[in-house]
Amino acid sequence: MSKFLTIGEPIALFGSDEEDKSLVAAQKFTKYLAGAEVNVAVGVSRLGHSTQYVTRLGEDPFGEFIENELIKNDIGTSYIEKTNDFWTAYQLKNRVTKGDPDIYYFRKGSAAANFNEQILKSIDWTDIELVHLSGIFPAISQKSLSSFNKLIEMINRNQITSTFDPNLRPQLWESETEMRDTLNNIAKQADIILPGINEAEILVGSNNPETIADFYLKQSDKTSTVIVKLGAAGAYIKQKGETVGTTIRGRHVENVVDTVGAGDGFAVGVITGLLEGIDIKSAVQRGNIIGALAVQSSGDNDGYPYRAQLDTIEREYEP
Repeated sequence: MSKFLTIGEPIALFGSDEEDKSLVAAQKFTKYLAGAEVNVAVGVSRLGHSTQYVTRLGEDPFGEFIENELIKNDIGTSYIEKTNDFWTAYQLKNRVTKGDPDIYYFRKGSAAANFNEQILKSIDWTDIELVHLSGIFPAISQKSLSSFNKLIEMINRNQITSTFDPNLRPQLWESETEMRDTLNNIAKQADIILPGINEAEILVGSNNPETIADFYLKQSDKTSTVIVKLGAAGAYIKQKGETVGTTIRGRHVENVVDTVGAGDGFAVGVITGLLEGIDIKSAVQRGNIIGALAVQSSGDNDGYPYRAQLDTIEREYEP
């Protein structure tokens, strides 16, 4: 069975049940498991791939909730450390009928922000085939950034394929310049880059998919593939050596409930496609399908499919 690993900060999310009410006015909330990297882990695990998640949790109710949810989703917890010294992060999110929801984080000084680098030394790399990296974990603290860079060294030393989603969170960085420079330097060390087209306007200074792809392909010998997420329009793929890339159109959605988690769902499709050895265009098509499913549910990862559901959709879907 394929093995997958990711590192991040899982969060207890309180999502409003009341449409179009501000976080100040909302009274009723439902608790979910959230966090970009954990979303990907949930999706990969649901499609039958052995999955490990690396993080640090507080010894508190939120930490216990997250650990229980990870176990419920068959996500390995071998590389999770718990501590009494720091608390587990949480966040609030309102529910909107149009546009993106408001999100408010409570994560500064959290257990993950005080990540213990010694956890990395316990990782067994023997059967790991792919590691997914996100730009969020290195943003939450200097400790997490240092540990993240150490993990990248270990990934490359063990010659393991890596995917990198910049996942911009400007509120977590000191400045836009620091964010841009740090994330672009991280991208140099990854095999496959998954930037969103709006993110790339900040990171690259362009919203042209080919310009974006060329930037990342040319800045590093390591990077072999760039997949630019185009939202509802789908995704643009370009691989090293290609003169022109390919656009894989998106899947139409009638009723968008919540856009959060769509990009992570897209990553799930690409990653599981790679683990299963399907061609890159089919993997991106799967990413578009899972991203479309994600926006039709309230939770960050509630809409991600299980294997039987995905198999049915893939048989019926014509790009």
